[in-house]
Amino acid sequence: MEKSEFYKVVNKLVLPLFIGSFIEGEEESTSRDSEVAFGRRNSLLIKPFKTDEYRLILRRGQPFQVFEVNLLRNILNEINKISSLNLDDESYISVLQNNAIEKSICASISDAETSNVMFGILTELEKWGARTYEGKKIAIGIIINTSLDNSDQPETISYSDIMDRDFFALLSDGIDSYIEFDKKGNLVGYLQLDKVKKVPSIAPCDYEMVARYCNDKRIGIVLTKNGDFLIFKNRELLFSKRLGGWNIYSHEEVIQLLSYRGNYSLKDIRRSVYYTALDTSFAYSGGCIIYLNKDTVEGALTHINAHDILDERYFEIKKRQELENAGKLYNLQNLASVEAMYNVSYQTFLEEQNCVKVECLRKIISGKPFHELSRKLRQELVSMDGATVIDSDGTIIAVGAILKIEAGSEGGGRLAAATTLSKYGISIKISQDGILKAFYPDRKNGKVKVLFTVG
Repeated sequence: MEKSEFYKVVNKLVLPLFIGSFIEGEEESTSRDSEVAFGRRNSLLIKPFKTDEYRLILRRGQPFQVFEVNLLRNILNEINKISSLNLDDESYISVLQNNAIEKSICASISDAETSNVMFGILTELEKWGARTYEGKKIAIGIIINTSLDNSDQPETISYSDIMDRDFFALLSDGIDSYIEFDKKGNLVGYLQLDKVKKVPSIAPCDYEMVARYCNDKRIGIVLTKNGDFLIFKNRELLFSKRLGGWNIYSHEEVIQLLSYRGNYSLKDIRRSVYYTALDTSFAYSGGCIIYLNKDTVEGALTHINAHDILDERYFEIKKRQELENAGKLYNLQNLASVEAMYNVSYQTFLEEQNCVKVECLRKIISGKPFHELSRKLRQELVSMDGATVIDSDGTIIAVGAILKIEAGSEGGGRLAAATTLSKYGISIKISQDGILKAFYPDRKNGKVKVLFTVG
């Protein structure tokens, strides 16, 4: 494969899969170097053939994982097969390349036989994703049990015999109910996952049950009503296909990155922040979470309106800031009105300023820190228009806050809020199409940088 063609393939197929990654450049290579290898500082080194004298440097915010290296090897193997055909039809090549991604994903988490079954099931689900049943989009849940082989039993039924039939759309919902097949694609039966044992898992809250059920011997595949494809194994969401493109999840690496700038972050808080961002991503509501460092809260409060503050302790700090600012020479004309507003107790301020939203949220939260709230409540809070701001101990400072952003900020309101407050900790912007992007300031120059991106 020519170098120009390889660059094209990486930009078209690899970078969108490893979301947030980019080509940083290239380096010299010899035949002793592997086609895919770990580089320095969250990078991978890749080349199409072992004999090539260069390797591209692929970098992203979060570290790459071992299974991602294996996935890339499978992708390069499939792409090289296509390249060797010397085809001229670009549209046909594009179809083959897209199939190569799915085949490589299947091969990266199963053996050759099960990989073919998995690819066939995804192909059948693609057909359902493009159609409706009685005018409605449908959701389907599939479990492939790689520890079972029922091919020697009489009257076996293959997935290919039933998945294109109308009745199949009604047999599972992709949340609580699933259809199970063995490693060769033979029907095993029906599964209700409402009593799955509670074990550690990482997945959007609606899919916790299937994530728990899918250990190292089971693969879960879900077609959602939004047309997304989700793949579960090892008790976590591994892949998703959203907006037509496949994404990989590096959950634990991302959770670890949430303590990037602070030494006071508790593991439970970091995990709850990430889980909530993931839940909000799959709710397609959008959101913004600001996770402050311990020593930067006062600076962050200058961007938060007092009418949005949920915690009395932080209201008192904000009150002091407002009174000090009003007492400055250039603000003396506003001093009387500011003193009249703020020289009262927190509760009186809420009542006099008609802060109904704050009073309601305080009642609902009941003084609990962010990580002690239910996942569903956290997701619903973060989905409110504006930003959810929490301190390093998990205290909720504001929910749905419209922040005072810096002049010259670019992008939509959530992006501007996330980049503005990232100087005080880590900010995560969740777009309505589900992409998570976290920001932090570079310690050397103070410029905002992307810490990680999750699809």
